[in-house]
Amino acid sequence: MGGVALLARALGHQVSGQDAGVYPPMSTQLVEQGIALQEGYDPSAIPPDVDLVVIGNALSRGNPAVEYVLARGLPYTSGAQWLGDYLLRERWVLAVAGTHGKTSTASMLAWILEDAGMAPGYLIGAVPTNFGLSARLGETPFFVVEADEYDTAFFDKRSKFVHYRPRSLVINNLEYDHADIFPDLAAIQRQFHHLVRTVPGNGLIIHPQDEPAIDEVLAMGCWSGQERLDAPQGWQAEVLAADGSHFAVLWQGNKQGEVRWGQLGEHNIHNALAAIAAARHAGVPANIACEGLSSFAGVKRRLELRGEVRGVRIYDDFAHHPTAIATTLAGLRRRVGEARILAVLEPRSNTMRMGVHRDKLLPSLAAADRSYLYLPAELDWQPPQHDPEHTALYDELDRLITSLLAETKPGDHILIMSNGGFGGVHQRLLDALEQSHAQ
Repeated sequence: MGGVALLARALGHQVSGQDAGVYPPMSTQLVEQGIALQEGYDPSAIPPDVDLVVIGNALSRGNPAVEYVLARGLPYTSGAQWLGDYLLRERWVLAVAGTHGKTSTASMLAWILEDAGMAPGYLIGAVPTNFGLSARLGETPFFVVEADEYDTAFFDKRSKFVHYRPRSLVINNLEYDHADIFPDLAAIQRQFHHLVRTVPGNGLIIHPQDEPAIDEVLAMGCWSGQERLDAPQGWQAEVLAADGSHFAVLWQGNKQGEVRWGQLGEHNIHNALAAIAAARHAGVPANIACEGLSSFAGVKRRLELRGEVRGVRIYDDFAHHPTAIATTLAGLRRRVGEARILAVLEPRSNTMRMGVHRDKLLPSLAAADRSYLYLPAELDWQPPQHDPEHTALYDELDRLITSLLAETKPGDHILIMSNGGFGGVHQRLLDALEQSHAQ
């Protein structure tokens, strides 16, 4: 929604907004762009002469701002529908969908197009470091969008991505998630089928080889071209550095180029292949795309190094699903070798808080030397068979931070994972380490 606000402002509209619990980097960029931001929901802050109210999917009936809009008959729409109706109609939309990797892949794709001189617009659910903003209009027909399967709004229970009508579509992977709105994987697959139905016959769908959940979606019907990832007759990567920082790109067995970059992990190599394939569909040769990715600087909150004090490195990562947690840790392990990794996790997504992934949570943390889970009292579950020697559970954040600081040693890598602000734990740890170093 913050990105939608930026785009509306760029189109010349006067924009203000309300939200709860807004934190950097989104809050910072909204203020920098001159968008008035109200903390909390207050009907009196809605301008009386408002032309249109754009309502995000986090708001439900009973919210005071929502009730005010409905009671007064104010015109309203959803963020996804506003984007589809007012911005994407005349654009070549490149959409990145899937359970994991959407943000990173969309950021890579936008940067490849930018580096190739194609000046794309984009809307991404984080801040790509190369751009410094989560959204922009762009100067050409090309528009990259992170295509989320979450529902659109309280009045529109279709997935947001059905509003985008992409010509180039990446489906990175497909697993069960969003248990608060989807009863099972089949319900998510049905929404992906609706997305596939919107891709034109001259469009392209890029997806991994032999992923049953995606194959089942495409078996429901596919009317567009397809290119496969990790397939001999499609796109492949030859890993040239164990941590994923150097790899070659192959199309149908023929080498297209090499990428040397600061990213790590096999998951990011997979993301890169998808971005290269989508960019090629839009007209960027694969060798040019490889050159562009070599200067890709990553995404804020995606294994982002927040600071180093006394030889202790602290990273911030958005991981919110066991698969994403495991792949992020695997990439960091390959980078740091035998150095200690301390993983700190806040199960904050709705699905995590419901305990849906509790059986997979501890196995996903296995690559860490020690793990710290923040499980506040309102959560009514704990991961089964947890080993206190490897995993410590805390219901108070202050106690977790105190224990973590007591066990931290120079040379450690602390990976903090949450899809929220996590009580500012990153900076609190850095400040505490600085203070102890000064004493």
